[in-house]
Amino acid sequence: MTIQTHKRTCSLCEATCGIEIEFNPATEEILSIKGDKDDPFSQGYICPKATALQDLHEDPDRVTTPMLKTESGWQPIGWTQALDIAAKRFAEIQAKHGKDAIGSYLGNPNVHNYGNLLFGPLLLRALGSKNKFSATSVDQLPHHMASLHMLGHQLLLPIPDIDRTDFMIIMGANPLASNGSLMTAPDFRGRIRAIQKRGGRVLVIDPRRTETAKVADEHWFIRPGQDLVLLLAILNIWTNEQRDELPTLPDYVESLDLASLCAGFTPDIAAKATGIDESNIRQLAKQWLAAPSAVCYARMGLSVQQYGGLCQWLVNVLNIVSGNFDRPGGVMFTKPAIDLPAILAARGGRGHFDRYRSRVRKLPEFGGEFPVAVMAEEILTGGQGQIRGMLTVAGNPIISTPNSDQLNRAFESLDFMVSIDYFINETTRHADLILPPCGPLERDHYDLIFNTFAVRNVAKYAPALFDKPKGGKEDWEILLGLAKRLNRGSLKTRLQTSLTYAVMNWLKPVGILKVLLKRGPYQLALKTLIETPEGLDLGALESSMPNRLFTKNKKLSLTPKVFVDELQRLRTALLAPQSDDSLLIGRRHVRSNNSWLHNSRRLTKGPRRDRLLLNPVDAERLGIAEGDTVKVTSRVATLTVQAEPCDSMMLGVVSLPHGWGHDEDGVQLAQARQAGGVNTNRLTDDHYLDELTGNAALNGVSVTITRVA
Repeated sequence: MTIQTHKRTCSLCEATCGIEIEFNPATEEILSIKGDKDDPFSQGYICPKATALQDLHEDPDRVTTPMLKTESGWQPIGWTQALDIAAKRFAEIQAKHGKDAIGSYLGNPNVHNYGNLLFGPLLLRALGSKNKFSATSVDQLPHHMASLHMLGHQLLLPIPDIDRTDFMIIMGANPLASNGSLMTAPDFRGRIRAIQKRGGRVLVIDPRRTETAKVADEHWFIRPGQDLVLLLAILNIWTNEQRDELPTLPDYVESLDLASLCAGFTPDIAAKATGIDESNIRQLAKQWLAAPSAVCYARMGLSVQQYGGLCQWLVNVLNIVSGNFDRPGGVMFTKPAIDLPAILAARGGRGHFDRYRSRVRKLPEFGGEFPVAVMAEEILTGGQGQIRGMLTVAGNPIISTPNSDQLNRAFESLDFMVSIDYFINETTRHADLILPPCGPLERDHYDLIFNTFAVRNVAKYAPALFDKPKGGKEDWEILLGLAKRLNRGSLKTRLQTSLTYAVMNWLKPVGILKVLLKRGPYQLALKTLIETPEGLDLGALESSMPNRLFTKNKKLSLTPKVFVDELQRLRTALLAPQSDDSLLIGRRHVRSNNSWLHNSRRLTKGPRRDRLLLNPVDAERLGIAEGDTVKVTSRVATLTVQAEPCDSMMLGVVSLPHGWGHDEDGVQLAQARQAGGVNTNRLTDDHYLDELTGNAALNGVSVTITRVA
């Protein structure tokens, strides 16, 4: 038996770890998956998820041929027939009810697949509907909102220069479980240790003592949803008590008076709202300014809450005002081999906000998408523009978006639905047609998105490990096949569009990648990456301001009107006393990423993870002991789950993991059903969101807890 080794990037999360896959080419049997010590970025590190690439490739539950729902059940059909049916039904619905009668939802795995990123927009343009949704608005939309209004581009995200910082403040993030998010940084534990080894400090501020908090130098509890008050209090101290210590803002920064913005948000007020001692708040303000370099990194806990947009804006403000912007050890910007922000800006694609609004609740679009919190109501509410047909691509919104019971009812009511997906899951079971792409090891890979968010400039390409199955299609072929069939308009328009499709079909994703690399800032040849399978280190992040700005006047707007107005609107509410309700937050596990991975036995084995964590004092008050069954009730639903009192939870805060709930009829994921787990997004509320951006507020949901006798 001849054993071969294949090097590639793990495409299951944002860390982009290098892996080595040992396999038998004769049988296509995978023998092992381990970290690639030669990868200059991850240096041999991998998390347990990497092995799921094998599980996904070999999963007997995976759909491998188009499936049509009939009265007698799912029936396999050919690709030509499947694509014809999908395009015909979409066209019929739009002809009868208008273009906006077809909705689309894109899940997170799309950004791990450069073919989808390049060809997905073709299909969405062919559909021509305004009713577009994605996982962005249950995740990172507030980050993009801040970047668009401050820096001029929604993809120009400030990246923590973790490898050179002296003081790292982590708010609402658990990178030891997530491996970093909007901060591509493999082996985060090792990077924290490096900070500490060089004499630096790491502070975690979170309602739960997370895995990251346990290895940090210090952890502070904070009441969910009050991060904004803490940030304003830090700014208040700086602009009132430490004004003389503040560095001068760069010439390219435009700003209103900061002291007036944070007036009234004093440390004592913040202490009452957040639960953090006033002395600690003052200590943080002092140490942040005094550190040789410092960076604040804030993620899901600050994004998926009712003040997410303001939080991410203020994190940027504090990083800038403290003098830690565009310098080593602070926040910096990548110079990726394929510079997506620059490429998109050259075509007018910097991003946009509030050009039009959703039909029912009148929430603003961002980047051409509506908040996913309105998707169900746009399906269930009659009238012109009602969604009657749906396309989902690599997404399971019934598990991952708020008020999933309502979305279940909405999908059940659709006239027609198509899902591009590997599995029959909680979402795709509603589809009339499932179009399955080949697996991640059966296509080539390059990280278009995550190289743009990495803590170092890197580039790596891997060809497909295995040939796609006979008769199989890659995602981009499915997307292009549907787009071709939906090509409409005048004869001239159809001919021009057909020419575009023909060129892209001839180039294929790898041909487009080759062109983009050659035209990029390093003028890389794809051949160079093929000959360097472990990847290239293109260097540390470098100062790039103000040239990197995409604003028209090349100025950075520190206080955009949209944020200043929102802060003024909320000022009274922010300063008001807080209620004593129990507040629900999510959590994640290093062995979990999305529902695809829940069908992997090696990732789901062991104790069930869907226990409700709560503080022992809260448990005693409610008469709840370890393992007791409790009911958790929000405005929209009630869940029954086992309780686990633990001192890692802040008083008044409870936690359930996200992404589970594989117990619906018709779901054909054997291991996921066996692993069980309740869906916390049955409790989250589609009407509880960040009113500025429309991002769903999945954290800080008010719930009541009762013990089941």
